[in-house]
Amino acid sequence: MFDMGKMTEMMSQMQEKAKEIEEQSKQVSFTANAGGGLVSVSMNGAGELLDVTIDDTLLSDKAYLQILLISAVNDVTKMVEDNKKSQAMGMMGGMNPFGS
Repeated sequence: MFDMGKMTEMMSQMQEKAKEIEEQSKQVSFTANAGGGLVSVSMNGAGELLDVTIDDTLLSDKAYLQILLISAVNDVTKMVEDNKKSQAMGMMGGMNPFGS
């Protein structure tokens, strides 16, 4: 027989765990570099941008700077998303809800 009380309790525990993971993710930092380190972008695990470092030599080449910034931001965003997926899989007991 389906026990609604147990289901509600489980959902509540999962929400608490999700809040815990979200707070912990703010403590984790990811950094991606582009152009051999000419551009560096850092984000925390919650996807908040923490830092952008640009080598002075790029300041005169706007087009190249934009390309490197886009590349570094895309790379660090992927790192954050991959981390969120692995945390979610861990929370779900290893079941992969993302299908890959």
